[in-house]
Amino acid sequence: MTHQAKSAVSSTVSVLPSNSHSAVIREALAAGEGAVRLAPCWVPRSFLMPGGRLKLDPRDLYILGGHRGGIDERWFSSTTHAANGPLTPPDEGLSYIEFRGQKVLLKEAIETHGDLFLGSAVMAREGGWNLLCKFFDNLGPIPHHLHQTDEFAARVGQKGKPEAYYFPPQYNFKDNNFPYTFMGLEPGTTRDDVRRCLERWDQGDNGILYHSRAYRLKPGTGWQVDPGILHAPGSLVTYEPQVNSDVFAMYQSLVEGRTVPWDLLVKDVPPEHHHDLDYLLDMLNWDANTDPEFAKHRLFGPRPVAAPDEMHEAGYAENWVVFSTPYYSAKELTVFPGRSVTIKDAAAYGAILVQGYGTFGKQVVETPTLIRYGQMTRDELFVSADAAARGVTIVNRSDSENLVFLKHFGPGNPDAPLSRD
Repeated sequence: MTHQAKSAVSSTVSVLPSNSHSAVIREALAAGEGAVRLAPCWVPRSFLMPGGRLKLDPRDLYILGGHRGGIDERWFSSTTHAANGPLTPPDEGLSYIEFRGQKVLLKEAIETHGDLFLGSAVMAREGGWNLLCKFFDNLGPIPHHLHQTDEFAARVGQKGKPEAYYFPPQYNFKDNNFPYTFMGLEPGTTRDDVRRCLERWDQGDNGILYHSRAYRLKPGTGWQVDPGILHAPGSLVTYEPQVNSDVFAMYQSLVEGRTVPWDLLVKDVPPEHHHDLDYLLDMLNWDANTDPEFAKHRLFGPRPVAAPDEMHEAGYAENWVVFSTPYYSAKELTVFPGRSVTIKDAAAYGAILVQGYGTFGKQVVETPTLIRYGQMTRDELFVSADAAARGVTIVNRSDSENLVFLKHFGPGNPDAPLSRD
């Protein structure tokens, strides 16, 4: 296929019998010199309206059925099953390695060959790929919600979830309906204020946004949102690295005229506390929610990984776009037209191409224009720790357009900045 077509690569992919998996995993790693190709992983949400900017063909936005909701998320390098209720297929949310028309779950590959993917030190420390990363794309805002801390998530057998946002300019060619995110609570908001909102759940709008503050979202910037902090993400396409958990609790009862069922508030709450308002209020991190300098402490812009002039001279620009936490980090790498660079990294990572075409080590890469559900693409990769440390040579085959990747790292990347200063 030539780069001019810029469409998804149609492929008949078969799931292998288990006794063939190990050979395919090793062959894929060897053929790609440590970089394996991943199939697009699409996830629906029944309580949201898809924004239509993820390049999934509009005919396929509701291909899983109206009862499942529209597809508004694409998950990257995922070993996390989507928590989408009793109708969720067993592999929803899980990424597949694709190799010569065959596919194997990345989750299985890391569980069985983790040292080859992540390195023995990371496997010994982490036990796996403890990262979930995605694009989400909605027509309007998500309900005001939080993700539980480790303490509260453990009570339902899950992990707490900090997360971060970055708004890639390439996907935000339009703002959709509400490019603002309510975050936290106004300083001075009390437990009784929020209690009254929960008590009004079945009376239409419970009014919780009257106690919050909205921030205009700007492409090319990002936010860090810790567990226990209320947030109602707006309608920009959002690149979201996070701990590999799908726990949440919705605290807003009505969004754009659509009701939010109480079940989505207590989805990850022990049954005996489903109507215990004190328990639901305890899940909030009150100090963080009411921080009077919320934006100062949680909004960040890109940080160059090296001197910008030196990178420009070498033919590229690379910035940290998610940092300040030990749980995950992310970079944006731009290779200039016609240039070739070799980039080294200190840890394994997933990569999604958001602009341009070229080569990434042994892999041909290109940004698709339109993707049918179930089609393969050439825009997503997973890079092993060994390959990252050796360095990957990336060539931009265009003479006019940048080649741009987003790269997501799991916990403990030693190069990632741990502060915003």
